[in-house]
Amino acid sequence: MKIPYKNIFEVLRINRFIVLTTVGCATLTCLFSVLMTIKMYRESQNNAFVVGTEGDVVPLKIVNQRENFEVEALSHLERFHHYFYNLDGNNYKKQIEKALWLSNSSVSNLYSQKQAEGVYNRLLQYSLVQHVIKIESHVETESEPYPFKTVIIFQINRGTTTDSYELISSGNLIQVERNFPHNPHGLLITDYFENTLRKLEDYENSEE
Repeated sequence: MKIPYKNIFEVLRINRFIVLTTVGCATLTCLFSVLMTIKMYRESQNNAFVVGTEGDVVPLKIVNQRENFEVEALSHLERFHHYFYNLDGNNYKKQIEKALWLSNSSVSNLYSQKQAEGVYNRLLQYSLVQHVIKIESHVETESEPYPFKTVIIFQINRGTTTDSYELISSGNLIQVERNFPHNPHGLLITDYFENTLRKLEDYENSEE
């Protein structure tokens, strides 16, 4: 008894169906894997991992990334303003050099302007001491560049008299590579500007 041959077109149709089904399943599997990888990556941005006491990996949620950045930004601003304004005739060059590591050309241009105006010559000529009393900064951390505003209270000691001043400055912060010890926070001050400067009357009395 002869076994009838199957219709070749039917065989090809079945094979095509199997191939298309296989390719479709493989494509869906790949897409699912990619989506899961992206999801895991995004979740890992907000998580750190530590090894537990029993050797197991425990996820540690990082919920304060923005707060941590704000702390570093405020520390950077305090460091810069201390270097740039806490001066006397003996230390001002070293102080300014340290401040320039934390900022861009907007600060170096301001330094050159102050030099031309004789600010630092007066420090030397009259043995002045400019001492920073207080630094308060506010930084917006929503997106880069990060705008900031700083209020600096400093005193100028002229030997027999001491005058107090309030300076308000502003600018932006951008992220750069950390450079220890010159720029440990990895931030750079740009668009720096001294907005207002005013003399404070009876500042010591008001502090008391």
